Amino acid sequence: MLKLGQKVYIVSDSFEQNLPVGDYGYIIAYDRNADNVFDYVIRVPKAGKHFYVPAADIELEEVLIQQEVDRLEKEALIDFALRTKNEELFRRIMNGEKIAPGEESSKEVQSSQDFIRQVNLKAWI
Repeated sequence: MLKLGQKVYIVSDSFEQNLPVGDYGYIIAYDRNADNVFDYVIRVPKAGKHFYVPAADIELEEVLIQQEVDRLEKEALIDFALRTKNEELFRRIMNGEKIAPGEESSKEVQSSQDFIRQVNLKAWI
């Protein structure tokens, strides 16, 4: 449960109540009514209004920043792997694998043409 006064961003509008998606707001109250679908009341300073929102429609600023950092880091590693032709690094990034430095992989060796074909299928170039 989020704390009162925390800065949150509106990430979706699941009940189509014309929420200003992308704007930030502050949690000003909890809605503890069990019969209600809304979890929080937020104040959006830009709109000058209060909105009742479910927890799925809002996200903390720190979480959104961390997701963006992770995405940028992954893109940078993919670019680095492609520029240096580091096939192992590319495969680990694309498959999301975590291989310890001492482990040996028992996969078959692919030809460079097969590797380039696979890169072209996955890359959005």
